[in-house]
Amino acid sequence: MEKSNCIDTCLECVIACEKCITDCIKSGNQQCIILCRDCADICACARLEARGSQFSKELCALCAKVCKACSEECSKHASHHESCKECAEACKKCRGLCLIKLI
Repeated sequence: MEKSNCIDTCLECVIACEKCITDCIKSGNQQCIILCRDCADICACARLEARGSQFSKELCALCAKVCKACSEECSKHASHHESCKECAEACKKCRGLCLIKLI
């Protein structure tokens, strides 16, 4: 797996989560907000990956878990919120790359 691809994907996930949070604040979707905040924060694994940290693999395992939960929640709202749809897709992609890193 290419390091830059992992970093870019994590950062795309952060951006998608932040956009989703903003939209969900307007609609009052609390559970989505909570999970997107956790997901955006845990995708900081991109920073550890960028510097080649010995702990990046462990953080990627947690990132994959949080991305899965966020993706599942956002998928529930994807049909009526474009930002939730985009967030769910970004989280799935991020989770997939994090899981590959664990192999």
